[in-house]
Amino acid sequence: MNKTVFFVPLSLVGLFFTVYILLASTTNFLSVEPGYAIGEVSRWCERISGGYFREPANALSNLGFMFTGLLMFWILANEKKIKGSRFHGPTITALTYATAAVWLGPGSLLMHGTHTAWGQWADWLSMIMWISIPWLVNIFTIKNWKESLFLKTYLFIVGIYGILSWFLGTGLGVNFNFWFLSIALWVITEVLQSFYSPIVRYLSGFVGIAVMAVFGVFPNEIIQEPSKYWWIILFWIPAFFINKKHQSNKSYFPWYWLGIAFYMTAFAIWLQGYPNQPFCNPDSLIQPHAIWHILSSCATLSFFFFFRTARS
Repeated sequence: MNKTVFFVPLSLVGLFFTVYILLASTTNFLSVEPGYAIGEVSRWCERISGGYFREPANALSNLGFMFTGLLMFWILANEKKIKGSRFHGPTITALTYATAAVWLGPGSLLMHGTHTAWGQWADWLSMIMWISIPWLVNIFTIKNWKESLFLKTYLFIVGIYGILSWFLGTGLGVNFNFWFLSIALWVITEVLQSFYSPIVRYLSGFVGIAVMAVFGVFPNEIIQEPSKYWWIILFWIPAFFINKKHQSNKSYFPWYWLGIAFYMTAFAIWLQGYPNQPFCNPDSLIQPHAIWHILSSCATLSFFFFFRTARS
């Protein structure tokens, strides 16, 4: 076992909670979102607490991400690298994925726990850190580019977006939705990887439009608000890089479809995690948004196993 691979992230998770508790014991670390007050119902349904976590259930449910992420590190620490796989053993790609999966927990916890603007930024950035990995992995795998270049590209994209979103907001002041863009790019790269042909390549961007429809954004809305959805032109990015068929024995069943099932179920429950929704009970320990966190963490683990089925 490579103890460093597992015990370093485990120690960092412990350090995070130690620092959080210490800072939360002061008077200037926690806040309440504008327009809300302690004792009222938050925008995520749970009643706002005066304790160390403004939304206890919604905050601590993020332990799910930390647990599944640490499980990935444990698996990687106890195996050797396998030729042709970027997700067996402590490879750069696998460690990057596991790190992003773990960080989803602290990122979201900072938002639900502190009710600060910077906590919201940390939450959104953690989501971008994870969702930008799958489509980058697919492109770099298909092109057979080095893992060191993957890491540099990933850090550059996340770093630039993190800095700009800190000053300009998540949409960067131009209605840029990096989250939905990355989901679409992931599906598009999977389609190109599995069903490549020149025609599929040219039409691949429309797969992204179909993905948007699954999440409730239909083509007529895109046409009516081009300034809001201008970024759909980026759906054709994978086609620029993927210009030939790639031989891979990646297996989609069961892990890919199980991950999809986890995420879509979580998304449906997330829609119920608002005040005035039938399943909203502000004083319950079982919160819809907390369930969203737990199921989403299961999805990240399922997709981890899915990427481990790939061989070049």
